[in-house]
Amino acid sequence: MFYDRFGRPVTNLRISLTQECNFHCFFCHREGQRFLAKNEMTPEEIERIVRIASRLGIRKVKLTGGEPTVREDIIEIVRRIKPYLIDLSMTTNGSRLKELARPLAKAGLDRVNVSLHSLRREVYKRITGVDMLDVVLEGIGEAVKYLSPVKLNMTVMRGLNEGEIWDMVDFAAKTGTILQLIELEAPREVEETAFFRKYFYPLKPVERELERKAVETRERRMHRRKKYFVPTDYGIAEVEVVRAMHNTVFCANCTRLRVTSNGMFKTCLLRNDDLIDFMTAMRNGAGDGEIVEIFREAVVMREPYWK
Repeated sequence: MFYDRFGRPVTNLRISLTQECNFHCFFCHREGQRFLAKNEMTPEEIERIVRIASRLGIRKVKLTGGEPTVREDIIEIVRRIKPYLIDLSMTTNGSRLKELARPLAKAGLDRVNVSLHSLRREVYKRITGVDMLDVVLEGIGEAVKYLSPVKLNMTVMRGLNEGEIWDMVDFAAKTGTILQLIELEAPREVEETAFFRKYFYPLKPVERELERKAVETRERRMHRRKKYFVPTDYGIAEVEVVRAMHNTVFCANCTRLRVTSNGMFKTCLLRNDDLIDFMTAMRNGAGDGEIVEIFREAVVMREPYWK
């Protein structure tokens, strides 16, 4: 296992499979990829980087995008990389879960995070740019049958959906899913823009209310995030809060290395000076040992964004 200069182990990869997406969420950060990249990794290349990472103690991978399910070879990718992993998950907008939940599970996917920013059709359409709330809700219902856990990612934004937090808590309890409340994230240069000031909604007061209501609280190793078990009329809801902005504890406990869709290591979502190309070496015939050294270089570059 590799450790960075701050003593943080790298235990998981977050692999972007594509920057293409069939939604148009107005706040999307494209997993920190500033420019659209068309030169996507092949299933064989994704399998190879996962195999090499598994030799370094990394046995957890999250597939993301863009929207990973727009790739027609998504089932093949899952099937290829699962043998190297103990935990394989995916983030998705849920648009294709109704048809893909079962085959994804059969191929080896363990769990899924579904972006669900509102339960109100018009608000959902305003945020995502598409009128597909019913399709996504059907997909969540199908995912619960075959994948566990199913997490709902709700990015909370002022003036749009902050009034739905407790409705979403009830929905999570009702559907047997886990709710993740997420603060809007942005690098320092965006933080002072009118866009960020308009939509950023601080979740610290919400977290205090969750703590007050919870019958049980746990702490995850990843980012030291808290999990709150909150009673509702539909049973106990499990709620996590992701507060990354100016959160030094969050950054100090980050164990993730990102992989871009065009084959580069990326050390932090919020940095734009941290891309390390491994795909060129891989396509030029580099051996596994050379790729490991590039991997090591990326780990050495890691540093907490908020210190």
